[in-house]
Amino acid sequence: MADNSKIDEVLSTLDENLPQSLDRLMEFLRIPSISTDPAYKDRVRQAADWLCAELASLGFEASVRDTPGHPMVVAHSQKGDRRPALFYGHYDVQPVDPLELWDRPPFEPEIQDTPNGKVIRGRGSSDDKGQLMTFVEAARAWKEIHGSLPSDLVLLFEGEEESGSPSLRPFLRENAAELRAGIAMICDTSLYADGRPAITTQLRGLYGDEIILRGADRDLHSGGFGGLAANPLQVLVDILSGIKDADGRITLPGFYDGVEELTEELRADWEALGFDAGEFLSRVGLKHPIGERGRTGLEMVWNRPTFEINGITGGYTGEGFKTVLPAEARAKVSFRLTGAQNPGKIRDSFRAYVRARVPADCAVEFQDHGASPASRMDISDPAFAAAKAALTEEWGREAAYIGAGGSIPIAGDFKEILGMDTMLIGFARDDDRIHSPNEKYDLESFAKGARSWVRILAALS
Repeated sequence: MADNSKIDEVLSTLDENLPQSLDRLMEFLRIPSISTDPAYKDRVRQAADWLCAELASLGFEASVRDTPGHPMVVAHSQKGDRRPALFYGHYDVQPVDPLELWDRPPFEPEIQDTPNGKVIRGRGSSDDKGQLMTFVEAARAWKEIHGSLPSDLVLLFEGEEESGSPSLRPFLRENAAELRAGIAMICDTSLYADGRPAITTQLRGLYGDEIILRGADRDLHSGGFGGLAANPLQVLVDILSGIKDADGRITLPGFYDGVEELTEELRADWEALGFDAGEFLSRVGLKHPIGERGRTGLEMVWNRPTFEINGITGGYTGEGFKTVLPAEARAKVSFRLTGAQNPGKIRDSFRAYVRARVPADCAVEFQDHGASPASRMDISDPAFAAAKAALTEEWGREAAYIGAGGSIPIAGDFKEILGMDTMLIGFARDDDRIHSPNEKYDLESFAKGARSWVRILAALS
């Protein structure tokens, strides 16, 4: 546990300066740094310059680094013999469409009163400018009181996260010696569902593919050809339906190679969360869990691989009715991967499975939609226990090690390219409406998030 005498004054200063911290965040949020739209290229650069100037004002050695796309912001604190840590966030934001569903202009942020407390309303407030600034404000308070930070830091802020991070991996490789640290920290995650602080220690990987199955040289009348000619849509449905068995397990040969069971420590942490799968589903109008038999709800969404059909098309889908055998059928599918599953081997197995079941009169092709492996962090690293204790102290509730069903590829990139594990610590909530109209970030998340980073920085020292 960190020495509280070293951080109490920092925490008090942070609390006293909260209005000024919010003013800075509001200024940052007003910059429409939409990375996916070329029309906003200059505004993305403006956000990078703004962030660089803020860090330089705190004594960081900060610079804006050009890439083939949007720039990176890189900053260093004092360089000493202490184990450095790398902190990552992104300053770009999602587009705002549909604009008519916003209650106020998305780049005119404000503090609002809601039945659940005060919130910061505006695009980027939660994803990821508000989260990023919790760390910057924690560093500011440390510098104001002690003149330096308790830990050596490397900061990396990206401007392309919301557009697929095309420049990130090349940048990491080209600057590996400069960026490599003892541990990485990412703030682009959430509290647990009930507001309990958490460290995400594992992420599922992802492999996406598209199948195009073709039969006759044109759509056929089902009265003249039905029952005789191959129907690509029927063939495709039959193939896809066989990929899961009655117990919810995936039937592809070798699919479960590399899938790992939970450690006893993680299993105990997850059981203590009291997750109710039925209640979770009730939030989206469902109530009956399905999935792999014999697995808990959290195992199914955090620690087990999946196969999902994300979209399927073929034949006539317009108004009215048209009795045809379609000439072509398409399906988009995805696999969430866990443990040490190899995305390339899963792709090969899946495509071989499909090809083996395509009739002689049909032809199949595939369109790759990307792949990334799962990430699992080594929580035996003392940094994890130190950060967990710091979060527990700040929030007054035992912090948990949790998983995430989605994918954050940069965590895997840090492991693969820089050789370091990542602590994913964030303070967003499930109702923050990220990527949607009326995005918000709880004022409590911002204030206590900054206080949490003060404690974590002290603990890591």
